[in-house]
Amino acid sequence: MKKFQVLVVDDEQRILNFLSSKLRASGYEVLTASDGVEALEQMQAQEPDLVVLDILMPKKDGFETLKELRTFSPVPVIILSAKGTNADKVKGLSLGADDYLAKPFSPDELVARIEAVRRRLSPDEKRKIRDQLSLGDLVIDFKKRLVVVRGKETRLTRIEWLLLSELAQNAGSLMLYSELLTRIWGPEYRDDLQILRTWISRLREKIESEPDNPKLIRTIPKTGYIMDLQST
Repeated sequence: MKKFQVLVVDDEQRILNFLSSKLRASGYEVLTASDGVEALEQMQAQEPDLVVLDILMPKKDGFETLKELRTFSPVPVIILSAKGTNADKVKGLSLGADDYLAKPFSPDELVARIEAVRRRLSPDEKRKIRDQLSLGDLVIDFKKRLVVVRGKETRLTRIEWLLLSELAQNAGSLMLYSELLTRIWGPEYRDDLQILRTWISRLREKIESEPDNPKLIRTIPKTGYIMDLQST
């Protein structure tokens, strides 16, 4: 069975060596790159299962690398940053990162984050009961993983699809913040409202006719979100 392959991108060789050793000891196959240009070349040539991407790098920083990466690959990305600011976290998530880890961090925490991503790569389909759902101008085909908005097929990232699926399969029912976070990111994320709000905003931009005045995904203040069946 093919090992789960992780590409680690960082311009500090000691960090590359340290993380590579830890990840290999944890059962992963590891590729490395020392800058964004090399990382993109590795992505196209090797197609790893996940990327651990530093922000501050020469030639092409992590944000630029992620932006270009998302033009051709939906591979999961965990951003690393010595800055650790909320602005950097939001920017990374908005560009399509799946998670964000501030330096310094424990290598065990990185492994836990990677495992959390792996768990959501193969979501439990047993709870899925609908084959298709139509809500106004939105049509969701769960079997084909197809989303049509106002007659036009709309591409979603993996996280956007998982989030939409949870809300749509429970349309008309309130989904608590902690419930969505646990189902999509894992129990260790149950209190991370920032990551949830960022991805809800991204999803609304793609499916709502007025993202700033959403009709499909309503916010229930201090509680959660609900996909409104009345939008039909």
